[in-house]
Amino acid sequence: MPEQSLLANKTEEELWQEYRKTKNPAIREAFIKQYAPLVKYVAGKVAVGMPQNVEFDDLVGYGVFGLIDAIDKFDPEKNVKFKTYAVTRIRGAIFDELRLIDFVPRSVRQKTREIETTISSLEAQLGRTAKDHEIAGALGMDESEFIKTLQKISGTSIISLNDLWYSGDDNDKVSIGDSIESPSSMNPDVIVVNEEIRRVIIEAINELPDKEKKILVLYYYEDLTLKDIGRVLQVTESRVSQLHTKAVLHLRSKLTNIRKGII
Repeated sequence: MPEQSLLANKTEEELWQEYRKTKNPAIREAFIKQYAPLVKYVAGKVAVGMPQNVEFDDLVGYGVFGLIDAIDKFDPEKNVKFKTYAVTRIRGAIFDELRLIDFVPRSVRQKTREIETTISSLEAQLGRTAKDHEIAGALGMDESEFIKTLQKISGTSIISLNDLWYSGDDNDKVSIGDSIESPSSMNPDVIVVNEEIRRVIIEAINELPDKEKKILVLYYYEDLTLKDIGRVLQVTESRVSQLHTKAVLHLRSKLTNIRKGII
């Protein structure tokens, strides 16, 4: 049966129920075509801030594998919207591939780790979020040099936020980025495997400076681009990129310190 005929004669809910039972390849193809724009949307978000050697079309290709995986594993009985579930799978597939090709220069990766380790150690000592001049001093550089360094490593910060934080019993992966949501309200469509991990992540987000917290929420929860966020905050896109990178480094350092305390 042609895909268009399948979609025309049955509701999407009916198609999901049938696909769960039959794994009909025609239904899967129909879903792939229907949700292909979602792959491009996610790839477009990931592409922002990536180095020039990362091609958009490659990201789309990686994302298609995530979409297929989402279609094969989606369970309509779990009362979660497919679009929400698929975004997680698509983004995860893209970042899995980016990790495999290791597109980030070693020197940049080392500098990112150095800054993250410094922030983690400094904030553990201070018991609060470290200020820019304090981080710069601990790194042996002045504040302006630290800001420039943040810009250089900005392409790695989105990858960093998608590192695994917890794996559930059903082998689903939960990343920090997947778990970010509005601190003031809980979104029932967000897929979270472990309630304790969600609590820890939201607690860490709420401890960030207001502007950094706002950027994370606008980017990961409200789905705004860095350019859009710049308009909201009335700063340049470059400044948003710096603040996003700093927010990610602060968040990861907080989670590292919290995890050391709970494990």
